[in-house]
Amino acid sequence: MDRVALILVIAGALNWLLVGLFNLDLVAAIFGGQNSLLSRTVYTLVGLAGIWSLSLLFRERSLT
Repeated sequence: MDRVALILVIAGALNWLLVGLFNLDLVAAIFGGQNSLLSRTVYTLVGLAGIWSLSLLFRERSLT
């Protein structure tokens, strides 16, 4: 689950990079606009992955 969350957070970060540099929302471009059900689903999954990733900050790291 941690890897899936990390992949989604990275995808979201790259999308924000494109928005910041080129005013291009790739998720919206691929899935039919910001208000389409698919885009909103992707945005929701990325947001949930970000919340899940917060737990990584507070976990004990194993030495192995």
